[in-house]
Amino acid sequence: MYKASVLTYFGGTVRTATALGISHSAVCQWLDVVPEKQALRIERLTSGKLKYEPSLYGQNNKSN
Repeated sequence: MYKASVLTYFGGTVRTATALGISHSAVCQWLDVVPEKQALRIERLTSGKLKYEPSLYGQNNKSN
């Protein structure tokens, strides 16, 4: 899931942070790809309008 899509959906950094219950600075620290844990939460929060894309995160993350 890409950061730009998430920010567009929620309407900016502050609204994204509020929707996820995290700090503005946490959202600002995201790179182009949203952290996997947050991507999974966002997919649930948006009822699937934004999709978690496993291919962006690789196979090795399943052990974490």
